[in-house]
Amino acid sequence: MNKLALGLMSGTSADGLTVCAVRPAPFKIIAFKNYPYPRALQQKLLTAYDLKAPALSQLHYELGALYAKLVARFLNEFHIFQTQLTVIGSHGQTVYHGPHDKTPNTLQIAEPSFLAAALNVPVVSDFRAKDVALGGEGAPLIPFFDNYLFGKNTPKILLNVGGISNFSLVGKNVRPLGFDAGPGNTLTDLCCQQFFNRPFDKDGRLAARGKADTNLVKKLLTQKYFLQKPPKSLDKNAFGAAYLKQYFPPEKFSTPHDLLATLTYFTAAAVADQITRFVPQKHQRELIVSGGGSYNKTLLKNLQTCLPHLRICTTLDYGVDPQAKEAAAFALFGWLALHKKINHCAQATGAHQDTILGKITL
Repeated sequence: MNKLALGLMSGTSADGLTVCAVRPAPFKIIAFKNYPYPRALQQKLLTAYDLKAPALSQLHYELGALYAKLVARFLNEFHIFQTQLTVIGSHGQTVYHGPHDKTPNTLQIAEPSFLAAALNVPVVSDFRAKDVALGGEGAPLIPFFDNYLFGKNTPKILLNVGGISNFSLVGKNVRPLGFDAGPGNTLTDLCCQQFFNRPFDKDGRLAARGKADTNLVKKLLTQKYFLQKPPKSLDKNAFGAAYLKQYFPPEKFSTPHDLLATLTYFTAAAVADQITRFVPQKHQRELIVSGGGSYNKTLLKNLQTCLPHLRICTTLDYGVDPQAKEAAAFALFGWLALHKKINHCAQATGAHQDTILGKITL
């Protein structure tokens, strides 16, 4: 049996840990599963930004220990032996992302030593730090993976809709491009939790019952971030509770469904705006969607409305499950780092040069 690499990803929505086993060469996803966090832990992670040092340190270790337990569970469920593993790539949980602070910085937590100790496998983590040290935004990192899989084919735009939306442009004779486009699921999830007592809008059914305020969205797309040229990236709080309260006061909408419809449209319109603004028209051919947002039928419908000239599909059409993609990417990043191979696209982040990202815990 070929050696396998594991990838671990916990996104900005902090809804759970995705574990993915891949065969690195030739690349193939073998198995994956998402393990939801208990609601109390999710809330703790979403508000970790405000914790003092002792509580944040404790959370860093608590999450690392949980990762080790969940990976052991994953291996048992999919009948994968510890001896089959060559490396684990762990992104960790982003607590803060401040590439434009006086001292540029980014922070991901989940102490990797628990995984290394429990499984006796090298763990590669803290991928963003070296990019920041090289003058980059620290994000997005996925464009390297997109280029690795699709870079030899006709140009494609790959969109991931997690808490924040980000996309990559890759393809034959294309200079890779990638950046955070705007809100993803954060605003719609907050709306669902506040007004519908649901964690998220399953299949976009609730938004489908409302009418979007397209004029409001048009005004919002004149904000500074959308006009800013890439490379650029966002902290998850950029489109969080404060933004929702300031720009989408519920009293301005006839029904909560209209509010949710507007937020869903905002996510799609922001992506369309950024593609139209920054992707050369000759490369605007196909949009391949992944992440939790790829299951939102109303969002996909809005994307098609805003980008009628693009073919829109999901990564499933290319044999990659939309929910496995990012975890699979960090499995590959870990494997490449362990073999001292570049796993980085400086063109996407603005770093001075391509490098090997990640710190190895043995």
